Amino acid sequence: MGAGSWGTTFTKLLNDAGGEVVLWGRRPEVVEAVNERHENPDYLPGVTLPEGVRATLDPAEALAGADFVALAVPAQTLRRNLGAWVPLLPPDAVLVSLMKGVEIGTSRRMSEVIGEVANVPEERVGVFCGPNLAREVAGGEPGAAVAACADEGAAQRLQAATMTPYFRVYTSTDVVGCELGGAVKNIVALCVGMSVGLGFGASTQALLMTRGLAEIARLGAALGADEHTFAGLAGMGDLVGTCMSPLSRNRTFGENLGRGMTLEQVIAVTKQTAEGVKSSEAVMELARKHNVEMPITEAVTAVLHHGMPIKEAAISLISRSPKPERYGL
Repeated sequence: MGAGSWGTTFTKLLNDAGGEVVLWGRRPEVVEAVNERHENPDYLPGVTLPEGVRATLDPAEALAGADFVALAVPAQTLRRNLGAWVPLLPPDAVLVSLMKGVEIGTSRRMSEVIGEVANVPEERVGVFCGPNLAREVAGGEPGAAVAACADEGAAQRLQAATMTPYFRVYTSTDVVGCELGGAVKNIVALCVGMSVGLGFGASTQALLMTRGLAEIARLGAALGADEHTFAGLAGMGDLVGTCMSPLSRNRTFGENLGRGMTLEQVIAVTKQTAEGVKSSEAVMELARKHNVEMPITEAVTAVLHHGMPIKEAAISLISRSPKPERYGL
């Protein structure tokens, strides 16, 4: 449900794994391109989609008889979109979040929004996450992800539905950890991008990624996540991929800011959603609610939403009072 770059790629992945899949899109020209030319030129130009992939404008047609409903809309539109689709959902379908954000105003993770809006138990809500840059996965490059659900059986079924010769899927029951890894890494990637735009090198990027992972783990611990999750694909893997790749929307967004563009200018030239921009305030609110220190997230939020100059934020981040943390963890 959602014909952006990752929604389209996930559709291809399901098809390549042997499944029957329907892609719902809201724009007639995108749906027509998928059905008639087997491509999505607006989001994945140059990628040929399998003939087995079909698209529709009709949510009822897309949802009819589905075993899995993969939700791939922008995080801040999930509540509204899903609310309209609830009457159409198959009674036993597992609802899978492909989104990596936290809801503004409620600080709810996407799985929490899904459970609340659709009124389904956590055993019917899954999360699919990892270092998955859409263009690379769509191109068949070797990749991997984590299928997470409180119900191990549901996670295993999602694993089976997405495994291909080029794409490996692991399972987890740590939905909280997987979601936080995916949401907060976008904010760290914004910061890494800003550092690149300012002309800083690999040492600074390594610093931000390492300390960013520490922030993710602290918040995860406060919310009951398994600390081992953050050493895997849903934690470190997703963080490194998003922070290092020029294909990353969040890193590119931050890089443009670091080069001197205004927030309004960057938004104007960014064609797809950089989830970390909007989620940063919600993550910061979540951290304050649980008394978790997240200085990188705080600095990014100050730049994006409170007008702090990037260089001033960088100075304040580095010159903070030292903490008695051992080994730089």
